Amino acid sequence: MKQTMTLIPTLRETPADAEIKSHQLLLRAGFMRQNSSGVYSFMPLGIRVLQKIETIVREEMENAGAVELLMPALQQAEFWQESGRWYSYGPELMRLKDRNNREFALGATHEEVITSLVRDEVKSYKRLPLTVYQIQTKFRDEKRPRFGLLRGREFIMKDAYSFHANQESLDEVYQRLFTAYTNIFTRCGVDFRAVIADSGAMGGKDTHEFMVLSEVGEDTIAYSDTSDYAANVEMAPVILTKERSTETENPLEKIETPGQKTIEDVASFLNVSQQQCIKTLLFKVDDKYVAVLVRGDHEVNDIKLKNFYDAGSVELASPAETQEILGCPVGSLGPVGLKEVEILADQEVEFLVNAVTGANEEDFHYINVNPNRDFEVSQYTDLRFIQEGDVSPDGEGTIKFAKGIEVGHVFKLGTRYSEAMNAVYLDENGRSQPMIMGCYGIGVSRTLAAVAEQFNDDKGLLWPANLAPYQVHLIPVNMKDDTQAAVAEELYQDLKAQGLAVLMDDRKERAGVKFADSDLIGIPVRVTVGKKAADGILEVKIRKTGEVLEVNKAELAETLKGLL
Repeated sequence: MKQTMTLIPTLRETPADAEIKSHQLLLRAGFMRQNSSGVYSFMPLGIRVLQKIETIVREEMENAGAVELLMPALQQAEFWQESGRWYSYGPELMRLKDRNNREFALGATHEEVITSLVRDEVKSYKRLPLTVYQIQTKFRDEKRPRFGLLRGREFIMKDAYSFHANQESLDEVYQRLFTAYTNIFTRCGVDFRAVIADSGAMGGKDTHEFMVLSEVGEDTIAYSDTSDYAANVEMAPVILTKERSTETENPLEKIETPGQKTIEDVASFLNVSQQQCIKTLLFKVDDKYVAVLVRGDHEVNDIKLKNFYDAGSVELASPAETQEILGCPVGSLGPVGLKEVEILADQEVEFLVNAVTGANEEDFHYINVNPNRDFEVSQYTDLRFIQEGDVSPDGEGTIKFAKGIEVGHVFKLGTRYSEAMNAVYLDENGRSQPMIMGCYGIGVSRTLAAVAEQFNDDKGLLWPANLAPYQVHLIPVNMKDDTQAAVAEELYQDLKAQGLAVLMDDRKERAGVKFADSDLIGIPVRVTVGKKAADGILEVKIRKTGEVLEVNKAELAETLKGLL
């Protein structure tokens, strides 16, 4: 392709609202343009990279035994009402009505649509297992779109769904798709980890996220410093290593703590460590309130709390709710004498001796509080976020943290949707059984951004050869020079004929502008047709390393194939 025939609107300045490298460079290099908050047009260069990623996805999905289809983005509300998610998904689901006042949603995901399709077409165990996928635009009304393609309101996703007659079949396909995802992200060249995850609004158990490591990632990965253990920080269990102190239990004492609201304030005021305090928080778990206790230096993990109760929703009670239900402000809560709600405690609370807690009265706290003497809990369990330095859950090494961008997620859904939507089959004995399901998603446009986030330098993008929009950037220094223009045209036609993807900068621009744009765009190899073109000598520059070679025109094609 010649640059005068395509649209590559590069920018010299970084857009003011672009916060991270991938967002800045994809805009500056002309790969995309913003239409509105969280909504982007992909320009010709961007489309070519997307297509390269999609090709890798399709090849690996086919190798895993999945077949492609395409479902509508416009989904009727009845399907979502059948599954129950019409009412629980939240404001991220974009809802609308047609001229007949019928309700629809723009597809944020397609569990309901695919379940309805398969239940109508598959009736027997003989047609199972079945794995289907699509690559399609999805819509989510993000409250705060940010970081370009990493959190948008419209994005391109590959979503796959598998249907099974038994758990063993699901386990087998899940592992096959897990391997396919590993292959996909390995072929994309990114540094990634597969981590244990929470299924969130999707439902189901046994899930893994595929995370591209990046400091701009919104997810935190907890990983072992000596083994291959990795989990999303919200899912990493805490291994109990504490033993109860032999310290003598002192008498409970109520003391005045004027103006001390936070754990930090109280610990400083009483000259004790935060580890010696008990933090009490009121949560609303579905329709009931629960008081949750953790050590003062720990944080309540709401995902663990949600999973403990197998709840649909968990949220921290507001200060007004806390005052109304417990009769005291948030900063004074404590478990001693608390009768209004159930008390649940993190496992490490039980090992505290002579602790400090709120007294359920403003400006007062208790000291010398001892669990099982001064208050009772319904159960001790793992309720806190793991911390750096904790023992790894697999018992090998200690935990470290890293930031990651989620680019893929695989779920074992079980019968969550098939039972709700009556997707059943007849087994070998003619009995009706609910189909067992799996779900597997990849953010295609997000993967593009993740690659750009990892592959760049101070000059621009550094695309891996198999994802680059073109393999070779052919640059005649001066298009007004007849010799250079003729040699460039000859090379352009010859390299294309030999199967190389070539972008030729045939613009009548200064050499410095062409070279700067070339570095910004990040095509792996640049071939410069300059003053030595008349002698058959060309300059070849490797974008990633900056290495420059002088190559004879007759040897150019073979040299390029070797470099690529």
